Formats: sequence, C-alpha cells, structure tokens
Amino acid sequence: MTTKAPKKSIQTLINEALAHQHAGELDAAQTLFEQALKLDAKNAAALYSLGAIESSRGRYEQALPHMQKAVKASPNFAQAHLALSVILYHLNRIPEATQAVNKSLKLDPRLTGAQAHLETLRLSQNGTNPMSSSNPEAAALNSQAIGLQGTGQHAQAEALLQQALAIDSNNFMTLYSLGVSCSHLGKTKEALGYFDRATQAAPHLPLGFFAKAKTLHDLGLAEDAIVAYDQAIDVDPHYMEAYTNKAALLQGINRHHDALLTLTAATEIEPNHVRALEGQGQLLGQYKQYTLATRAFAHALQVAPDYAYGEGHLMGARMSNCDWTDFEGAKARIIAGIHAGKLTCGPLTIMSITDDAATIRKCAELYAADKYKASSTPLWTGEKYQHRKKRVAFMSADFRIHPVGYLLIGLIEQFDKSKFELTGFFTGVGDDSDLWRRYRCAFDHYIDCNTMPSIEVAKLMRAMEIDVVVELSGHTEGTRLDILAYRPAPTQVTYLGFPGTLGLPYIDYLISDPRIIPPEFEKHYQEKILTLPHCYLPRDDTVVPSPDTPKRSDFGLPDEGIVFCSFNHDYKINPPLFKVWMDLLKEVPGSVLWLMKLNEGAHKNLAQSARDHGIDPERIIFASRLPRVEDHLARYRLADVFIDTYPYNGHTTAGDALRSGLPVVTLCGGSFSSRVAASLLHDIGMSELTCTSFEEYHDKALRLATHADEREAAKRKLQGILDRQEWPHTPAHQARALEALLLEI
Repeated sequence: MTTKAPKKSIQTLINEALAHQHAGELDAAQTLFEQALKLDAKNAAALYSLGAIESSRGRYEQALPHMQKAVKASPNFAQAHLALSVILYHLNRIPEATQAVNKSLKLDPRLTGAQAHLETLRLSQNGTNPMSSSNPEAAALNSQAIGLQGTGQHAQAEALLQQALAIDSNNFMTLYSLGVSCSHLGKTKEALGYFDRATQAAPHLPLGFFAKAKTLHDLGLAEDAIVAYDQAIDVDPHYMEAYTNKAALLQGINRHHDALLTLTAATEIEPNHVRALEGQGQLLGQYKQYTLATRAFAHALQVAPDYAYGEGHLMGARMSNCDWTDFEGAKARIIAGIHAGKLTCGPLTIMSITDDAATIRKCAELYAADKYKASSTPLWTGEKYQHRKKRVAFMSADFRIHPVGYLLIGLIEQFDKSKFELTGFFTGVGDDSDLWRRYRCAFDHYIDCNTMPSIEVAKLMRAMEIDVVVELSGHTEGTRLDILAYRPAPTQVTYLGFPGTLGLPYIDYLISDPRIIPPEFEKHYQEKILTLPHCYLPRDDTVVPSPDTPKRSDFGLPDEGIVFCSFNHDYKINPPLFKVWMDLLKEVPGSVLWLMKLNEGAHKNLAQSARDHGIDPERIIFASRLPRVEDHLARYRLADVFIDTYPYNGHTTAGDALRSGLPVVTLCGGSFSSRVAASLLHDIGMSELTCTSFEEYHDKALRLATHADEREAAKRKLQGILDRQEWPHTPAHQARALEALLLEI
C-alpha cells in the first residue's frame, strides 16, 4: 500500500521556488510558483516572482499581467511597483512607467534602484533614448540588464553590461548602468570610474554627474561631490534632486548656511518641492528660526499630506517654538500613524508628546529600518579575539561642549586602564574647548573621524579588533549609526546620548538602571538591558557651582516671592504641563516662573499662552545663557523649586538643579525619558518628590512653595549630601559599575 505525500503549504512552495530562482533554475521555480497560485491566486510573492522571471527572460508582455496582479494584491509592495515600472518601460509605456516608479518611491523613498530608474524614464521623456547604441546586440544586452536591475539581480546585470561594454565602449547607458550595479554590489570605486566615463560619453546629460556626485559623497570626497552636483545643476537647472542632495552634503560638513542657500535656490525654481521645503525647515530649526521652519514644514504638508515624517517635523518645529496649534489633533494623528506602520514622526519628537513606551519603541523601529538598514556584508562574522585587555571604543559626535560631553568625561578619565584599552571615535566637529582637549587625552587612542566615510571607520574598528563599541549619540544630531550597520565589532552598545531604544537589530545592549527600566518594562526595548546599580546618568564632579551666589536682581528676579524654575528645552513644554505651571502661579501670590530663553519665538508664544491663562506674562522671567557653566549652576540657588518637564524630563538639567541644592519635583511615566529624574531622586533618597499624576505633581510643587519649613528641609538635605561628598554616583563609582558590565559581555 502506498501513501500519498502530504500536500505542501503555500509558504513551503514559495520557499522552495525562491531557492530554485536564486540558483538560476527558473523553470523549476516557475512551476512551484504556479502551484502556489493554485492554492492562493492573490499571493503577491508568487505573482511578483513570476513577473520577475518573465522579465529576466525579456518576455515583458507575459510579465506584465503577473506584476499588475501583484501590486493589486499588495498595494504597499514598493518593489513590485518598481518592477512594474521597469516592465512598462520596456513596453514603451513611459507615462504609466513613471506613475508606477513614483508610487514605489512614495512607499519607500530609499528603495534600491528606484531613483536611478526614474532618471532613465526622464531621459526617455526628454527625447533621449538611453538604450540607443550603434550596435543592436549591445542595446539588447542593456535592455535585459536593466530588467535584472529592476528585480535586484545586480551581479547578473553586471555580467551582461560588461558584454555590452565590450561591444560599445562609449555607450552612456551601459556605463551608467554598470555604475549602478557596482554601487549595489559594494564596489564603490569601480562605480565611480564608470560614472565618470558616463559623464564624458554624454556631458549633456545631468544623470551622470548626479550619480558621480553621490558616489564621491559615499567615498568621503565631499568637495569633489559638490563640484559634480553643481555640474548636474549647470546642465539642468531644474534638477531638484541635485539641489537637495547637495544641501544634505553641505549640512553634513557643517556648511549650514550654504545648504540653506542651495535649498532656497531650489524652491525659487520649484516652490512646491517637498524635499527642498523639508530641508529648509530642518536647517531653519538649526538656526532656531522655528517660526520660519514651521511655515516650511506646513507648506510641505499642504503639497504632500503623507510625506514621510511630515507630521513629526511640523510638531517638532512648533514645540521648539512653544506653538501648540492643533497639539492634541497632531499628537493623535502621529500616534495613529505609528501604530499603522507609517513614517509619521522621528524618535526624539515622539518622546516629547507621549510616555507610552510601546509607541516609542514602534516609532524607533520604523525610523531605524528606514534610515539605518543593516549591511548585507558584516565586517565581523563571529571571529574570537584574545586580548590581554578588553578593547572598548566609545563613539560620539559630542566629545566637546555638549551635555553628553560634560556628563561623560569624568567617567572616561576614571576608567581602569589596566583592564581596558580605550579608543575614542569622535564623529563631530571640534570646538577647541578645554573639554574637547580633555577627551583627546582621556583615551588610549583618539581618532577624529568626522570626514571619514562610514565604511572606512567601520573597517578601522574591525582592523583594531574592537571588542565592544559603545555608541553615545543614538538618534540625535551628528549620529553615525550607519557605521555600526556594518557590524564592525562583536558587541555593540548604546548609552547616554539617546534616552530610549534605537530599534536596530545590530545594537545588542542598552545601558540603563533599575528605576528607568524595571524588569516589567524591558519588553519595550529591542536591545538587551545592561543595568547599572545606580542612576545611569554619569557626572563630572570637577565641575561645581561657583561659590559666589549672585543676587536675584542680577537676573530680573523679584527680591521676594517664590521662584519656580525649569531650565529645560522649550520643546519639552506642552499644554497640559503649562496649565499646571499657570495654576501654580495663580495659587502662589507673588511667584514667578523662571525659564531659559532659547529663542524669541518661544518667548512670545509662552507670553501669549500666559495671557490666555489669565497670568501676567511679566511673571515669566527668561534666563540667558552664561559663558561659564559654574556661574550657571550657582544661579540655581536663587530658585525655590525646580518643576520638571513631562513626558520628557530634564536629565542633565535635573542633575544640575540637584547638584546645586535645588529640590526637583518630577512626574514619572512609562518611557525612558520620563523616568530619569525619578532615578536621580531615588539615588539621593528623595523619592518623595517623584509623582505619578499631574494632580500629585501640582500638589507637591504647591506644598513646597507654600510650606517654607518643608522647602528648607529639602534644601538642607541636598546641601548636606553635597557638603559631606556623599553623592552616590561619582565618576569613579560609575566607572567601576560600567567596567563590571562591560567585562560580563
């Protein structure tokens, strides 16, 4: 008696078919995909693969219905829309092909090959036949190769293009396409050579110069890349991508003014170009011109309501300006978009509008997958190192005057060099400060890699056999997370610079503490949690408040009355929190609110919001920055109560207040950024100042303001800790604790 073999599932059939397809066994693959479709006629993977097989054979008429069904079955399948565009292009249906590739770019703005294919279509629309060659055989090879590129088969495409080049050595499209495939295969220098030859073969086409510029940028040759972008613009002054890419490059090398001028020129030509408007908004924000930034982002959203991160950009600019227009509506749209898998917001902005750790993790993972995909060719592949000392690298853009720079230096200087060999990878721009010089001397090895291409930095880490990389920037300005995407080290850790999960599969650990991430919260973090015994926030104890306490009148404060202080960033203030602050001013006669003055727009908007709450805006006093940090810390003594922000607490600022003897009332939530001040208070035995609701927060701040005995007792307790030098996490303590964690992994 014979038994029938069990029927295979759809997924089993597709997996087997893909294995045959990748092995080049197309007939066997096609048979299995067709069997899968008999079980599910709308299976997008099978439909796409059948279309790709027919396309690779040059049978575009047969490929078309498969790919049309694939995009209908899965409308968000970006790669299928691109493949459909390639098929339509070969069928000379250029308008439909353009529509399809634009759809793919809308779904995935960084989709491999999509932008290059769009440029091919533009050439066709301009009357230039990019396939043209004096030799029909070369033209046919080009056509087949571009079909393969459209389905990501670049090695096979390169082989055909080399055949075409042997026949016609000066054909623009052959040279350009070889550059594209070499780029995707990681052969960047070879790609540059082909793009350079393409510009010589067709100097009247901007595409060659544009591709050359992008490749020069990838190689770290910024000035040469700028020249090439300018050449593309000279050939075609309406080439918007050349403007926006040039601006991004200029911004990356800290030529922000030139970047802004470039984008201004772009919007003068095309006022509704979304990427140019977005870039303008980001640059204007760096100049603290948040009112103008808000206009730019709002304009971009009018043009393209669903453009990636648009809602978040606008929300971020408004919050930095304390402009709370449509705050609740925008917040709801952003959070709903994140849970729908949309790129509505970046990780920093989401932290300032919600303390929901699950939402923040989802946001970080969407952002990370979009910005920092893991390399397909990791540099470290499991090798075991045998080092006498553990080799630890710290990577940051902030080994300079910056909150992270101030916080970390003492810990680095206290590290045990008998057990660890430390390397500092500085990815930022030096400021020639004393702090910057301290960092240069604190490590065994110090590498200034601001201008080095990311792949070269990663290769250097691998060559140095770094055991652990501790990255300190996260999703903040100046980050170089793409370095770690190449997996240069066996263990990769995030710490300090970004208060939350990075959402990246190649970041193995996040350093925190038991108050910020208790065990029941660990599910909201993609990384494994390394737990320090005390607050994760280090401190350089060589920086102390000036012994000379200034007078209140020096800063425009009243000689009498309660001073509520919050020196946190403007973007951390929001309508529910501000209402509590205004209620406190109403209930405490003669009191004032002391804030940092970071930009004029926020000053004006806060003053108007105070009026709306029935509070004289003169009761909000704005403090300007002081040249010396010691003097800044000393002026905290003039305040009575530090009222913290929520859901994004003060981190460095809360520590500054406590170190200066000023009690901090904080509101603790579910996210990393909403629990840091609570951890600081726990360490010094003052957890009674941590609250879990706005009502409790209001009542605690009010009681300290109206009960002088309790307020003075809290100040005496803080001062006693400082006088007895009993602060529980000195740089030496922090260094020992961090060393113990690093030795375990």
